[in-house]
Amino acid sequence: MPIDPAPRPIHIAPSVLPADFSKMGDELKAVADAGADRIHWDVMDGQFVPNMTFGPAMIAACRNAVDLPFEAHLMVNTPEVLLSEYIDAGCQLITIHAESTIHLHRCLSQINEGGSRAAVTIVPSTPLSAIEHVLDLVDMVLIMTVNPGFGGQAYLASQEAKVADLRRTIVERGLDVDIEVDGGIAPTTIGAATASGANVFVAGSALFRDPAGLAHAIEELRTKAEAAQAGVHAA
Repeated sequence: MPIDPAPRPIHIAPSVLPADFSKMGDELKAVADAGADRIHWDVMDGQFVPNMTFGPAMIAACRNAVDLPFEAHLMVNTPEVLLSEYIDAGCQLITIHAESTIHLHRCLSQINEGGSRAAVTIVPSTPLSAIEHVLDLVDMVLIMTVNPGFGGQAYLASQEAKVADLRRTIVERGLDVDIEVDGGIAPTTIGAATASGANVFVAGSALFRDPAGLAHAIEELRTKAEAAQAGVHAA
């Protein structure tokens, strides 16, 4: 598999889905103090996925709690309807699902034109062909390693081949695009995801449930990812 000429930075992006919503500002500060690189907001509308979570008003209310970048993962139908509100809420990166809109190219362009960075997401059953014609519009692709809608699901190792194929395409086309994976990321799975070509990792349950605390959990994930990445580049 072709690899990038230089290793891409490893980023740990805690999902705040398992956090205490009643004190979200404090939870964000704890995550930041623990060494996170960015905050991942899982936005669900109860239609595209079964659950409902955060809206732009809550994200905006938390924007001043920390200096870390915010990324909004919009698991919603017709994301174009509210894109401007998530941009105004302070999300530096907005991820939309290829499956959620018939105007994917337009939506990604709308994010870029609004002043945020665009990313595109696909669920496990969606092939890479669904996004090959919009890779020039995005800074990141999110490959779901679970079916979206619920936290705490088991990692789907079957998606590693998709990550590897995507990384090959990105390198061959000379694109500057990160690959993020989300779902079941833990110390036991992050190494294989990294070796496949991912460099941004969303983790929720593995962080908030670590008995040794958030800082230990984030550092353990980062160490294992960096070791796996170094092994690929040394091979």
